[in-house]
Amino acid sequence: MSALGRIPGIVTTDHVFRVPLDHSAPEGESIEVYAREVVAAGREDEQLPWLVYLQGGPGGKANRPLGRDGWLDRALDDYRVLLLDQRGTGRSTPATRQTLARRGDARAQADYLALFRADSIVRDAELIRRQLLGEAGRWSLLGQSFGGFCTLAYLSLAPEHLREAFVTGGLAGLRRSADEVYRAAYPRVARKNAGHYARFPQDVAAVRRIAAHLLDRPATLPDGGLLTVRAFQALGLMLGSGSGSYVLHYLLEEAWVEGVDGPELSDSFLAGVQAHLSFAQNPLFAVLHESIYGQRSVDAGATNWSAERLRAEFPEFDAEAALAEDRPVLFTGEMIYPWLFETDPALRPLRETAQLLAERTDWPDLYDPAHLAANRVPVYAAVYHDDMYVDTAHSLETADAVAGTRVWVTNEWEHDGVRVSGRAVLDRLIRMARGEV
Repeated sequence: MSALGRIPGIVTTDHVFRVPLDHSAPEGESIEVYAREVVAAGREDEQLPWLVYLQGGPGGKANRPLGRDGWLDRALDDYRVLLLDQRGTGRSTPATRQTLARRGDARAQADYLALFRADSIVRDAELIRRQLLGEAGRWSLLGQSFGGFCTLAYLSLAPEHLREAFVTGGLAGLRRSADEVYRAAYPRVARKNAGHYARFPQDVAAVRRIAAHLLDRPATLPDGGLLTVRAFQALGLMLGSGSGSYVLHYLLEEAWVEGVDGPELSDSFLAGVQAHLSFAQNPLFAVLHESIYGQRSVDAGATNWSAERLRAEFPEFDAEAALAEDRPVLFTGEMIYPWLFETDPALRPLRETAQLLAERTDWPDLYDPAHLAANRVPVYAAVYHDDMYVDTAHSLETADAVAGTRVWVTNEWEHDGVRVSGRAVLDRLIRMARGEV
């Protein structure tokens, strides 16, 4: 099934594919995966090479283009682009509290979601490639963040069908456990906090005032969610993006109004907080986040809420202690905690499911170091200096382990550089591939 659309500067074609839920049982249950084909207007009939965009996440749908904007503008100079809604996201068969309830109990839901990791996404893409390009067809990849993790899985599982791969902020540690990931992450997040408070020193007092208030009186968000001190600290997820520090500062500026009984948190502030904290639009990010690090040969045990366990090693993130000791209250980063499944209404029905996934021990390996060491697909990667979300040292370690990888290390952009730089980041990588850099 396909449908044509015209947006200024581009022509889009909708594709919906039936794929096996479990690729090891192709005759069993199937689900739908949606992809949007995008080509520059006037070039619809040209034989252009394909570039598949693998979105960050996990649990994020592909971007919805409004025209030749951002990195897509540069890609369309050379490619026909396929924007893939990874299984469970966007217009693909959704996986949310509403749809998962139909699967049965929490155990059935967890078994279902265990099939939504990078290896399944790659096998979906391979089935789609055969349908669009034929058995011998090859295409290129652009993997952003978690999409880069998927790219490494693709290079492990089916490299013969790739022309080249571009990775932006997404070279995962091939043999790094969840504990190693978070042990490296907390100090990076602390540095981002220091940078924010140096930029906006008045926010030290502003954050302390809000945190002290929430310790005494957790607030109710417009959707019924609970804003606790820890939930408030989770706004630090923004600090890893190019404009996140500024967005956070402006949000804090409007925190208070004078109510009947004195100062209270404003509706405007609470609505803004909800927009950043709610997982209603991407519940898979919360449910599956730590599982992206689960591999049997790395750690035979469960991820077991690694971010929560490792937090105890970094007492500087204890808000109550910070208030008592007159220290800045630190925000946390890209960490998923079990209490989120209590405070967020979109996640509450998935609490037991998430617990079962955290306890799961039979995660298959996602990457094949031997295949990657012998890789023959050219890989061009942007690694962002002090990336808050993906450890730079782990990324460079992986670049050394994947043959044929060329790396551009830059501090000009943060983790979302490919999105906010316009054409710049992708253009740099394409010029590297063409031998122009």
